Amino acid sequence: MASLKDVAKLANVSLMTVSRALNEPARLKKETYDTVMSAVKQLNYVSDISARKIRGAKSTPNTIGVLALDTMTTPFSVEITLSIEETARAHGWNSFLVNMFSNDNPDDIVDLLMSHRPNGIIYTTMGLRQVPVPKKLSTLPCVLANCESLTDKLASYIPDDEHGQYAGVTALFQAGYKKLLCIHLPHTLVASQRRRAGIERACLEAGIDPSTLTHHYLPEGDQHYLNAADIVNQHLTASHHFDAIVCGNDRVAFVVYQALLTRGLKIPEDIAVLGYDNMVGTGELFIPPLSTIQLPHYEIGRLSALHIINGETHQETVFVASPLLRRQSI
Repeated sequence: MASLKDVAKLANVSLMTVSRALNEPARLKKETYDTVMSAVKQLNYVSDISARKIRGAKSTPNTIGVLALDTMTTPFSVEITLSIEETARAHGWNSFLVNMFSNDNPDDIVDLLMSHRPNGIIYTTMGLRQVPVPKKLSTLPCVLANCESLTDKLASYIPDDEHGQYAGVTALFQAGYKKLLCIHLPHTLVASQRRRAGIERACLEAGIDPSTLTHHYLPEGDQHYLNAADIVNQHLTASHHFDAIVCGNDRVAFVVYQALLTRGLKIPEDIAVLGYDNMVGTGELFIPPLSTIQLPHYEIGRLSALHIINGETHQETVFVASPLLRRQSI
């Protein structure tokens, strides 16, 4: 890869002249500028942005550093980082991402992130979590996306899980379904607790005793999604009857569909099904299409990026709307 020195040598000018051509072209004569840029083009020289930031070059775009804890290893939350990049570009900023995996040393990863000299940092996670925030991040403007801080008070943008679940269950009640079987994600998850609160609020507003609902929590681990089929079959053969199933996410709903259809039951005529997440690219592929709640990952990424770009200073938790997407399963 060509260096700044290579450009200076080919153009027969000083390093300072090359730097001015790249950062402050108005200070050069047109002939000198054209000579330098001809050398840049001939050598396919790519400017070292981090080095320019260290030198304080005026034309260097501002940059958002994204610390991603598992966010880029799953299709379910990739929209967060996509939105951050698109929002940054739309406002003339750059963004870069550093992945942090569960077995990484956080200090090492944060040092790598900080070495790129970002103007602000977004810390994002896959799945709503409460996380310790490394102290070094607080030296720059920092915002949390899809997570909350266990340590310092920082601005956070997270899904409104409680209201999203409330809206979905309210739609079930309004459609005439009253006996719900709820198959939750693990009880330890923050989202599971808030979604159950949404279910209970919907019950109270509809005049239904929340204790009449049946709740099951899946164990931790993706392999336990298949347990949802056993739960459905257990209740289909028991004296307890239900007319709708509230699923912890769309993957649970996928298993529930198979269990119901295998038994010859029709959705929604016999039993309605409600998902959660609006899993990318799949909701409309269910037969019938799955009613679900949208996890607002794209909006979370956009608002988090704007927080840094606009220099916002609040340290509040912002609950981002999680709307119901009503399809044919209700």
